[in-house]
Amino acid sequence: MSESLFDEAASQKQVERTPLKLRDVRVRMRVEKAFQVICWITAILAVAVLVWLLMSIAVQGIPSLSYQLLVNAPEPDPEMTGMRPAIFGTIWVCTLCGLLTLPIGIATAVLLEEFRPKGSLGQWVYSLIQTNISNLAGVPSVVYGIVGLTAFVTMFGAFSISESPPFEIGARHYKQYFSEGDRGLFIPVEDPSEELGEPVDGMTVFMFSRDESGQTIVDYDQLIATELNVIDEDDPFPEDESVLERSIFPDSTAGALKDESWYYFRLPFGRGVLTGALTLMLVILPVVIIASQEALRAVPSSMRDGARGLGATPWQVVRTVTLPAAVPGIMTGSILAMSRAIGETAPIFIIAGIVFIRQTPQHLMDDFTVMPMQIYNWTSRPQKEFHDIAAAGIIVLLITLLSFNAVAVFIRQKVQKPLS
Repeated sequence: MSESLFDEAASQKQVERTPLKLRDVRVRMRVEKAFQVICWITAILAVAVLVWLLMSIAVQGIPSLSYQLLVNAPEPDPEMTGMRPAIFGTIWVCTLCGLLTLPIGIATAVLLEEFRPKGSLGQWVYSLIQTNISNLAGVPSVVYGIVGLTAFVTMFGAFSISESPPFEIGARHYKQYFSEGDRGLFIPVEDPSEELGEPVDGMTVFMFSRDESGQTIVDYDQLIATELNVIDEDDPFPEDESVLERSIFPDSTAGALKDESWYYFRLPFGRGVLTGALTLMLVILPVVIIASQEALRAVPSSMRDGARGLGATPWQVVRTVTLPAAVPGIMTGSILAMSRAIGETAPIFIIAGIVFIRQTPQHLMDDFTVMPMQIYNWTSRPQKEFHDIAAAGIIVLLITLLSFNAVAVFIRQKVQKPLS
């Protein structure tokens, strides 16, 4: 009798609890559906905003896309302006940044993940390094611009920024006169700071040669020697054109001129391509390290154990097993990092400080500009024509970005196929 009463009480208690459990399940299902709806709405809104931005840029910029936009230099006239120096500057800086960042970032990630220090001191050092890398990934890019200005442009004040750097290779210095026949007359000098005395009649000077059509050949390797002709102000101009081209007045002053080869290098680095690449390297290096670490952690430990069981050394495990398996993840993180580097403006603006540049970089120390800075220059002007050209420049920037990403994806796929 007592057992039946106990069973009846238990069943009644279960009946009382059943509606509550069902009600809880229904509430959780409603919350889950509401959360899914919110996620879908958020994703659709984000994609819609992105599509709207791209469409507005395309509608405004496509009519301004032209061949001269790609090959011309910036001009005050919107019909003649172009972004050739900015395109080549972006390619120079981002290519060099990638070549510097990827080996350093991947090697750092391998060191931290595969050769992690042991012991209490080693773990403390590892935690300290890992914390700093994570913090550096969130530092605003403008801060890196200031760091690059201090570390690379002036090298912490160890060198003074001047026209005559204390150390340089690959440069030839000249003192230049302009003759009365509008020809440049060059005198090679060892020290650009030295002062030339009063020009002397008959001294040897050099000038550019000319082709058969009379056009000047601007090539410092083909300078031709000639004799300087000094005339007084009261003397009549020589009637012979060849003599007039090498004639100057005795009070003429010479200006400094420097011919820089393709391998030109100087200390400090100055505001050149190398400084821009190193500064962008600081910006994206923490991102590359963290992405590479996550890719290495995703490799199953059983692969490492199997390689060690076959007698492989730690470096052989990394080189033949871990690193190849992590390449797809590493390349994905590198693509995101390079995408950020291509679009950076603040650190480059602090480093270069020049927006209007009409020449493409010729060496690593040369002045440069990048596409985001050129687009900023056009958008800051009041004319609507420049705003349309800025939209066309954004399209070119996106195409360049997609081209860099396509190369990285191609490399990732070529490496991933043998592993599969």
